[in-house]
Amino acid sequence: MVDIGHEVFQFFAVLGLVGWLIAIFILFYIDAIIFPTLPELITIIIFIAGLQTTPAWFLGMMILITIAVAEFAGLTTLYLIVKKAKVPKMIHRVVCKYRDFLIVKDERIILLNRIAPVLPFIGAFVAILDWSYRKSVIYTLVSGVLKYGVILLLGSWFFEFLSEGVAAQVTLAMVVGILVASLVLSAIRRRRMRNKDANCPR
Repeated sequence: MVDIGHEVFQFFAVLGLVGWLIAIFILFYIDAIIFPTLPELITIIIFIAGLQTTPAWFLGMMILITIAVAEFAGLTTLYLIVKKAKVPKMIHRVVCKYRDFLIVKDERIILLNRIAPVLPFIGAFVAILDWSYRKSVIYTLVSGVLKYGVILLLGSWFFEFLSEGVAAQVTLAMVVGILVASLVLSAIRRRRMRNKDANCPR
């Protein structure tokens, strides 16, 4: 996953800021519809690199806009594909069963998913479970802007108050820490879901 992000980043890096934004869009779009790409890590790497030539406020704003557009496009693409496809009843039952073990069983799980990822392919869940598309888009955009906005804001502060080398290390460490914490919380939640499933009568 990291290798894919690195390859995309390297391919578009020659275009400068525009190329970096294209790379971010592609990684977030793929992350939303196909498989996880760990876009957080590449995003902060691009942010650090871009600070050399671009004001932090402008760079951060452009990155957030790109992320929002990519996540909207990813959710909508998958939503439309699943809506138009004939989903087998078996898959529908599996999705409904999975939903029943979630802490929150409606669109609001998208907000919690930013902290402990347990819901992949959100667009597919929205389509199959007949969740409100409008609410799902709003929750996706709001939670995404908040999460990545905080990450970029902290990164900007680090570069303002620390030396460049230390700030880069601290920022990368912060993002890696967030990723690890999210994976741990996700693993804990998934294990609890499996235990709950095992204890349910057949």
